[in-house]
Amino acid sequence: MAPAEPDEAHNIHCRLDELLAERGMTLTRLSELVGVSLVNLSVLKNDRARAIRFSTLQAVCRALGCEVGDLLVLRPAAPGGEPR
Repeated sequence: MAPAEPDEAHNIHCRLDELLAERGMTLTRLSELVGVSLVNLSVLKNDRARAIRFSTLQAVCRALGCEVGDLLVLRPAAPGGEPR
């Protein structure tokens, strides 16, 4: 399997907004807890991230008390195989 092209759209959705709301936590507080900048967490939250370090993913999941699959989900592709 070839790696994805840098500009290729993806179907992975980050549920960070939903998880923060469920826990009554702000993005600013999460940033403080995990040591990741507010800007980088915002990029992740808005589905604009192209990659995430395992250490960041682990820290976010620990702070939110969730599993990776709770944070990142695969959205079904639109008809024709294009991401939604």
